[in-house]
Amino acid sequence: MPVWVPVRARGLLRAGLERARVLPHPSTAASAMPNIKVFSGTSHADLAQRIVDRLGIDLGKVVTKKFSNLETCVEIGESVRGEDVYIVQSGSGEINDNLMELLIMINACKIASASRVTAVIPCFPYARQDKKDKSRAPISAKLVANMLSVAGADHIITMDLHASQIQGFFDIPVDNLFAEPAVLKWIKENITEWRTSIVVSPDAGGAKRVTSIADRLNVEFALIHKERKKANEVASMVLVGDVKDRVAILVDDMADTCGTICHAAEKLLEAGATKVYAILTHGIFSGPAISRINNACFEAVVVTNTIPQDKHMKDCPKIQCIDVSMMFSEAVRRTHNGESVSYLFSNVPY
Repeated sequence: MPVWVPVRARGLLRAGLERARVLPHPSTAASAMPNIKVFSGTSHADLAQRIVDRLGIDLGKVVTKKFSNLETCVEIGESVRGEDVYIVQSGSGEINDNLMELLIMINACKIASASRVTAVIPCFPYARQDKKDKSRAPISAKLVANMLSVAGADHIITMDLHASQIQGFFDIPVDNLFAEPAVLKWIKENITEWRTSIVVSPDAGGAKRVTSIADRLNVEFALIHKERKKANEVASMVLVGDVKDRVAILVDDMADTCGTICHAAEKLLEAGATKVYAILTHGIFSGPAISRINNACFEAVVVTNTIPQDKHMKDCPKIQCIDVSMMFSEAVRRTHNGESVSYLFSNVPY
């Protein structure tokens, strides 16, 4: 015999059932993002931990060791069969060892039947060797792209490639995230005179990056033309633009030995700038970089944590760090769920 239920009660019952279907069961964090595994290489464990903390999942178990002959050995400590795998490894520190470790981890996951393997490479190694600028010069960035593809990577997520054309070296999808939204946020929150500042590129190659930031801040920009005698050594600099009585914000994608930005800062002060800030995506800081920054006239040198910065910040109080882990975690989440990542090109996810 059928049970009679009033119309209003039927509506409430239906709504309750729909709510029960929509709301996830609060049993475990992993249930919110099924079939995903995030592993960390040894180059930047802190960034990988920040990414998984934001995603609400645990970092995958992996053991990395070296044999006595210094060969790298990687053991993936859990099943990845049918999983969407993300491996976080930055091009920093012992770059060659870390690159080899990444290739081995990709291959280990691929031959263990992972459905997709994405390499999350915050700072892409060998990105400066992206063209044949003299006779018999290698195009090492293309070689690294081939190695990643052959190892079994299905997708690459990176940030601020030295030359965006490197994406064309791959036959697999590459998401080149921008640090620009996080940089704009830092400028507005930390430089009180940003409305009357001027954004400066330390070389002609960074003009596009600087004009984009200047347009979004609605301020003027300048650039410095430099001539090199050889790599990591600047011969002469010419400032194009008026920086007199303004706060100058130097913006570049990376700083290695810091010769360029330190010379540029001196040039800006000579031209009448009141203060000089430097904002860099990848703070490599090799060789004499830290002593040069300590002796230079910067108010602050701001870098992102695509490369570990704890030691640099201890050695140099001028260095400040912008956390970009939320950019990568959101890129991972959107990629896993099949959503567009283009929102991240102009916005910081909160």
